[in-house]
Amino acid sequence: MTATDQVKNQEQPASPGESPMVWAEGVHKSYGRNEVLKGIELTVGRGEVVCLIGPSGSGKSTFLRCINHLERVDGGRLWVDGEVVGYTQRGDKLHELSDREICRRRTHIGMVFQNFNLFPHMTVLDNLIEAPRRALGQKKGEATQRALALLEQVGLQDKTHAYPRHLSGGQQQRVAIARALCMEPKLMLFDEPTSALDPELVGDVLAVMRDLAATGMTMAVVTHEMSFARDVADRVVFFDDGQVVEEGPAARVITDPQHRRTQAFLRAVR
Repeated sequence: MTATDQVKNQEQPASPGESPMVWAEGVHKSYGRNEVLKGIELTVGRGEVVCLIGPSGSGKSTFLRCINHLERVDGGRLWVDGEVVGYTQRGDKLHELSDREICRRRTHIGMVFQNFNLFPHMTVLDNLIEAPRRALGQKKGEATQRALALLEQVGLQDKTHAYPRHLSGGQQQRVAIARALCMEPKLMLFDEPTSALDPELVGDVLAVMRDLAATGMTMAVVTHEMSFARDVADRVVFFDDGQVVEEGPAARVITDPQHRRTQAFLRAVR
């Protein structure tokens, strides 16, 4: 069943001011015969921090990539800020957006990956101002002013002219977060942002994410850092085998999980 098929006879969410920032209804995704997402039903409220936890291969990262339309869903629908991800709706049919329109919408969503994805031939400052200048049409001075403020926010104001190869993994990840924030996103997605870091570098990255959450930024975070999920998230969602098995307030799910699969997973990672 395609996303277009799924749209028929379904109500749209409420107006953007009333609906969640992210709304998933029956989202399916397969790679060949491997069904990775099996009807995900999930919301992320405005200003909410939601942590997605679960074993590797359970569909967490794939779901995050679907939110940003880096992967096309095979069934169901996803909305971000009241708009169907990757499509526009006319009557009871969905029409896929052009690549240009998809890129335009994607500018409102910041995404931080496991492996930083900085441009190695550009300085830290140039990494930060490239997208705002090209995608948002900002003048160099305007983009630079915001970039410098964000580098100070993540504690890297002295690395403006450094190249990524001269930075530690933790510093590169903080630059990646600042780069995403330069686009002034309404939603931030984090795909296991500390998994590629040495243990002693994790704390600085998590501290930046804690500070960002405190500003009211809407965040969806795939993580194995259970203490971060417990202390920072409003809600924790446990994925297993392409399904949402358990969700609820962060402290309750982490300290008193109800489902046996959640219990087993948390015993294994503590």
